Amino acid sequence: MRGGVETARGGEESPRRGTDDARGKEDGTRAGGKAARGRDETADERADRQWQDLMQEIRVVQTGVQILLGFLLTVVFTPRYESLGSADKAIYILTVVLGSLATGALIGPVSFHRLVAGRRIKPAAVTWASRLTFIGILLLVATLTSALILILRVATDNAIVPWLVAGVLTWYLLCWFALPLWARSRHTARRRE
Repeated sequence: MRGGVETARGGEESPRRGTDDARGKEDGTRAGGKAARGRDETADERADRQWQDLMQEIRVVQTGVQILLGFLLTVVFTPRYESLGSADKAIYILTVVLGSLATGALIGPVSFHRLVAGRRIKPAAVTWASRLTFIGILLLVATLTSALILILRVATDNAIVPWLVAGVLTWYLLCWFALPLWARSRHTARRRE
C-alpha cells in the first residue's frame, strides 16, 4: 500500500477500501469479494479449498468402505454361509445393505461434482458433498457395527457379543464424533473471547 492506495493484483492501483474491510459484510465477504473468516480468499477460492479438503477426507474413508464391502459380498459364496442361522443371515444382509448405502453416499460427492462442474455452483456443491460424506460416515458406523455383531456372533460366545460391540461402538463415537465436537466447541469458544 502506498499513500492511501492499495496495489491490486496485476499491479493496478485502486483506492483504499472503506470500513467494510474491517467489519465484513453480512454475506461473509469483505469489500472486493474477500472472505471475512480469517483467510484472505474469495468465496470461490474458499470453495475450491474446501472441495480439495473434502476429497482428501473421502479418499481415506472410501478405500476402507470399498474393501469392507468387497469382502462382505464374497461371504455369501463361501460354504460357511449356508451353515449360518436365519438371524445371522439377516444380520449379514443388513450389513451388506448398510455397506452399499455407505459406499453410495461416499462416492456421491464425486458424481455430484462431475454433474455440476462448470455451472459455477461450487459453494453449493461443497455443502451437498459435505452432507453426503457425513451421511456416509454415519452409515459406515452402522456397517462396521453390524459386521462386528455378525463376526463376533460366529466367533465367540453370544453372551459377550453385546458388551464387545458396545465397547467398540463407543470407541467409534468417541473418536469420530465426540472428540471432534469437543475440540470444535472448545477452540471456537476461545476464538470468541
